[in-house]
Amino acid sequence: MLIIIVISLYFFALFCISRLTARKATNTTFFRGERRSKWWMVAFGMVGASISGVTFVSVPGMVLTSSMAYLQLCIGFILGYLVVAFVLLPVYYRLNLTSIYGYLGQRLGGKSYKTGAWFFLLSKMCGAALKFYVICMILTTFSGGSKGIFILITVGMVLLIWLYTRRGGIRTLVFTDTFQTVCLFSALLLIIYKVMGQLDFSLSDAVRSVMADERSRVFVLDDWTSPWYFWKQLLSGLFIVVVMTGLDQDMMQKNLTCKSLRDAQKDMCTYGMAFLPVNFLFLALGVLLAQFFESQGVALPTKGDELLTMFVQTSESEVSQFSTLFVFFVLGILAASFSSADSALTSLTTCYCVDIRNRENDERLRRHVHVAMCLFFALFILLFDAINSKSLIDAIYTIVSYTYGPLLGLFAFGLFTKRQVRDRFVPYVCVASPLLCYVIDSIAKQQFGYHFGYELLLMNGLITFVGLGFVSVRQKGFYR
Repeated sequence: MLIIIVISLYFFALFCISRLTARKATNTTFFRGERRSKWWMVAFGMVGASISGVTFVSVPGMVLTSSMAYLQLCIGFILGYLVVAFVLLPVYYRLNLTSIYGYLGQRLGGKSYKTGAWFFLLSKMCGAALKFYVICMILTTFSGGSKGIFILITVGMVLLIWLYTRRGGIRTLVFTDTFQTVCLFSALLLIIYKVMGQLDFSLSDAVRSVMADERSRVFVLDDWTSPWYFWKQLLSGLFIVVVMTGLDQDMMQKNLTCKSLRDAQKDMCTYGMAFLPVNFLFLALGVLLAQFFESQGVALPTKGDELLTMFVQTSESEVSQFSTLFVFFVLGILAASFSSADSALTSLTTCYCVDIRNRENDERLRRHVHVAMCLFFALFILLFDAINSKSLIDAIYTIVSYTYGPLLGLFAFGLFTKRQVRDRFVPYVCVASPLLCYVIDSIAKQQFGYHFGYELLLMNGLITFVGLGFVSVRQKGFYR
């Protein structure tokens, strides 16, 4: 009964926020928040929005296989956020963009514009739906595990997202993200407190225990072939942020609601700096969970993703299913999942209306597209469940990771060259680049035993950049 009350109060709060922020809402409100958002609120909410439900479950388990090496990537993230703040945001604000892909149209041409928008639509729909699918599966497991419950959870959660975002759009999300980030961190800190209690640790005991554990190792400097090698992770983190934040309409749309460029830059830098300590907390939780199971003589799970859920299930076997720990876990999952999925659906609606249809002021179209995106989102999730093949789902994740490379190449070519592309060839270059990367990765694994990690994104962008160079001509003047 307690969990039902908490979830009901959670959604009641979301709908109250939606009602207050959606008054007299127009397309300008939905797409741009009327450029009235406070930068500190956007920054705080962005932290929660960047942490999906999958992150909430998976990051603690990373310590089982790679210690705290993930923090190397987070250090690279900070550098990436500085690039976004001082290279990309000035361009977006100077051009007064609603969708960031409008830059490609002004700089490179119509085909380039549409290509960037379609790559984003494909990547975001598949990636966001897969993340949400994983969370729906976790909640279904805790609710009994039947197919009917899974469908009910999926449809119900997507319907709730549509209900509280359908009018206010991005303006509503700035406020709901702030609320959901509070819920997420409350859940995270309370779960850490619960684990400390199980270990009979004070705060100082927990800090010392985490720092003394061999799983707290951060830097990998002795093996350049390792996917966790420091310089690979640093550069990968930089480019991941540039592409998956700075070139992603989902992540940038909230930043473009700030009152001025200066506010947006303060928001981006603050958010970037916060990402490192936040992920340290998740990893520290993973170390404490591992220590708890070892103290109990329980074998650690073979998959890191199962570490946190195993702790919740172990605790639930000893107490009521509706214990405080279970409430915190579900609250954290909901907050992380909704704050990423709702912004994804809003950005998908924006991209289709503004970039594909070029009808930014058509409110009727926007309402219909928002409904359609929610329906497609739910159908994608149900399709992944029907496929029920881990290998195929992994393949889809791989495809999604490949599709961000062409966006990196397109924007880099526009920003850092004075050449004009032959626009009609751009779609072919952007499709060929990921395919060529796949071939190179396969050959490297078979012939040299080398597996590309996050650096594949950089190679993908570089191939796109070079390809655009082959289909370009020099021009005397250009508009950045």
